[in-house]
Amino acid sequence: MTELETQRTVEPARLDAVVELRRATVRLGERTLWSDVDLTLESGRFMAVLGPNGVGKTTLIKVILGQLELFAGEATVLGKPAGQENHRVGYLPQRRNFDSGVRIRGIDVVRLGLDGDHWGFPLPGARLFSTKSRARDAHVRDVIELVGASEYALEPIGEISGGEQQRLLIAQALVRHPVLLLLDEPLDGLDLPSQASVTALISSVCKERDIAVLMVAHDVNPLLPYLDLVAYVGAGRIVSGAPDDVITAETLSQLYGSGVDVVHMADGRLAVLGQQANCAPGDHACA
Repeated sequence: MTELETQRTVEPARLDAVVELRRATVRLGERTLWSDVDLTLESGRFMAVLGPNGVGKTTLIKVILGQLELFAGEATVLGKPAGQENHRVGYLPQRRNFDSGVRIRGIDVVRLGLDGDHWGFPLPGARLFSTKSRARDAHVRDVIELVGASEYALEPIGEISGGEQQRLLIAQALVRHPVLLLLDEPLDGLDLPSQASVTALISSVCKERDIAVLMVAHDVNPLLPYLDLVAYVGAGRIVSGAPDDVITAETLSQLYGSGVDVVHMADGRLAVLGQQANCAPGDHACA
C-alpha cells in the first residue's frame, strides 16, 4: 500500500460528521471525473477544495447538494442521502457580478435568502403588523451585523465594492441557520485585502456558529492561516487531510503521477509547480 493510499484509509466516522463521501465515483458521459473518493467534513471545520481548473472541484459541491448523482459509492449530508437536507445547507455559487445600475438594496439581497422562494411581495405596511415578519427582519439585520455589513446594507448593491457585496452574499447564505456552508470560489475577483477580510470572516463564523465550511478556491494562500483541512483534486482522485500533510511535493507528486514541487516563498506563501499540476512558475498553490 502506497503512502497516498494509506492517507485515504477510511477512519471511523465521527458522530458530528456533516459531509461524508465513501468510495464515491463521478462520471460525466464516458469520462470518469474522479473515483473511489473518501472524504469527511465535521462540524466547525473549515475545508478548502483545491486543484487545477476542470478537475471537478465544483462537481464536488454538486454531489453534496444532490444535484449530480454518483456513478458509484455514496454521499451523505447529516446522515442522509445528499440533497435531502438542503434546507440546512447555505450555498454561495460562483461569484455573481452586480452591475452598477442594480438598485436593489443589500438588505433585500440578504432577505432573499430567507424568503426568496416565496412568490410576490408583501402588502404595504403588512410587515409592520406581523410579529413573525418583524422577527424575520430582526434576524436579517442580525446576520448582516454578524458579517460586518451593517454600514452599507441599505445601499444599492450595485454601488458598493466587490468585497462588500461578497459579505452580503455570505449573509444571504447564512440567513437560514445552515449547519453546512458551501462556497464556490467566493474570493474570485477580489483584491488581496478583501480576500483576507472575507476569509477571516468565514473562519470566524465557522468557529462561532459551529458550521462546517467547504470552500472551492483558486489560491490556497489567503486561506492557509484559517484552514483545518484541504481536499486536493487532480488526476481523477481527491486527497484530503491537514494542509501540511496534503500540500507537499511527495503527496502531490503521487497524486499526479509526476514530479510536483511545493515551494515556500520568502513571504510565507506557497507555490505548487509542475507540468501535471497545470502550473506555471508564477502560479501560487495552483488551486
